[in-house]
Amino acid sequence: MSERATTLPEHLRADVQTLWDYHDLHHDLRPTDVGIGLGSHDLGVATHAAKLYQQGYFPKILFTGANAPTTVERFPRGEAVHYREHALELGVPDDAILVEPTARNTGDNIKRSRELLAAQGIGVKEVTLISRPYQQRRAYATCKKLWPEVEVRCASQPLPLDEYLQSIGDVARVITMLVGDTQRISVYAQRGFAIPQDVPKNVERAFENLVAHGYTSRLLT
Repeated sequence: MSERATTLPEHLRADVQTLWDYHDLHHDLRPTDVGIGLGSHDLGVATHAAKLYQQGYFPKILFTGANAPTTVERFPRGEAVHYREHALELGVPDDAILVEPTARNTGDNIKRSRELLAAQGIGVKEVTLISRPYQQRRAYATCKKLWPEVEVRCASQPLPLDEYLQSIGDVARVITMLVGDTQRISVYAQRGFAIPQDVPKNVERAFENLVAHGYTSRLLT
């Protein structure tokens, strides 16, 4: 498979779909106090945050994220900064957007967003976390650990797997990120970074099969 392939090989489809389905929490959305867009390589996070804002799900958006090795080329000024610019292009007013430009991991996203909202005097009882689709479960588990008093809803662009792969334009990248996020569900709970989540046997098997196929670049050592 070429580095930038956009079509999922059929021999990997069942395992990739299993991980994809596992990470999507399928939360029913309701109005919350703020939408928090978690920085990543996926500009669709900002697109969906803008859409939910315009639909009235929250009165403010907070974009959080600096850079990571997977995003610095695409978003050289930082994830949150580029997300803000995209949301403005989509019609979100500037005074409805907050930017937290220093977070370098999901724990930082949550902690620094919480600190910024407190500094702005914005009371928060319920939040909507907007992320790439396969980050939902980890984002939820991290938020429940680090900000346990808030109610959390998770949201992502509602794209089927193949459409999402086309939108990103790099199948290998998505699979390696999926594999990495799956490993982090267990490892981060063990390290005290997130609440524990059940990992069904079929998810474990799919993870192991994709690791065996070489999708290991995002694994923790």
